[in-house]
Amino acid sequence: MRERRWESPAHLTFGDVLALGERLAALGLEPARPAKDVIGYVEEWTVAAPDELDQLDPWATEDVTLVHVREDWQGDFFLLAGAYHTVYQRHQEVGTYCSVSHPFRLDSPLRRHYPRAMFWLGFRHAHAFIRVRLHTVEVVPPGETRADARRNLWLEERQRMFDDTIALLDLPVDVAVEQRAVALRSRDPKVPFLCSWPDAFGPCQFEYNTSDAFEFLVPASRLAATWNGAPATVRAYLTGFSEEALREFQTVEGGARCAYRCSVHCPLDELPEILQAIAPEGRLYATLCEFSTQTLQPGGEDASAIVGVVGMEGGFQIEVRLNRAPLPEEAMAGWLESLIGLPMAYAPLPPFP
Repeated sequence: MRERRWESPAHLTFGDVLALGERLAALGLEPARPAKDVIGYVEEWTVAAPDELDQLDPWATEDVTLVHVREDWQGDFFLLAGAYHTVYQRHQEVGTYCSVSHPFRLDSPLRRHYPRAMFWLGFRHAHAFIRVRLHTVEVVPPGETRADARRNLWLEERQRMFDDTIALLDLPVDVAVEQRAVALRSRDPKVPFLCSWPDAFGPCQFEYNTSDAFEFLVPASRLAATWNGAPATVRAYLTGFSEEALREFQTVEGGARCAYRCSVHCPLDELPEILQAIAPEGRLYATLCEFSTQTLQPGGEDASAIVGVVGMEGGFQIEVRLNRAPLPEEAMAGWLESLIGLPMAYAPLPPFP
């Protein structure tokens, strides 16, 4: 989310992907060979029942999460989150995780941030948390200076958005601007409190924890109410539970589409088999090559690049992610097309799922 991202618009065969690996190797890079073990990331694999995960039994999986997706939902967030927590209490143990996400909206005028933001109300073993994420309209990774002239406006907006959100949640958190970044601090140093990416022109989030599992139900509902009853996409994330527990979670308010996400360990040349197993809606990501751009552009800015394989709808695309642009903006697309051998389009990831 804090990266510059390009993708190939055309769909490719897996043979085209392997040919790209050979092309990168000829340039002196070290792409994954067909037999090399890689980690594939599966997302949005729609399933009818939890036991469909068995289709991935030939491969080792990690971080398996079942996501309940409710699109155009207009219910009572307090009742929905409370129902998930009721089931969670019956099955919780170390390693289990349940959270429910909902968008919220801030009314103050904004130029550099989206007015739509996202929060997660979550339950882990022996504690609960509220997580809030904001996102800028433009993503500028740390180290790039092309947006420095707008930094003061960006900081003022971010501080104001966090102030308004924290006031709605009634959290004991102070917000300030320090060393050209927004700083958030809990007034109670004993409370686990995290703030991620405060220096980036991109996503920024905080997470506040409590030992009282019910403490954030009402405050989170106040955030959800800022959506003014409009249709929303609401997701519940369930990690670490048995199939029996997952079946019980399915009794929570109907209308949810079930989708798995997980990581899969496999040789690179088995990606087509995994893509077939998660067809037709599932998406698959894997890294083909990582390198420093100065290897190929010694006169440019030093940046870290990842060439990835994206599988969906039976075909593949190529993506390139960089932690910063190594060349001037107008030169990036041409350089990437000469590197990959395909047309490449700038394609930042959507701010929220």
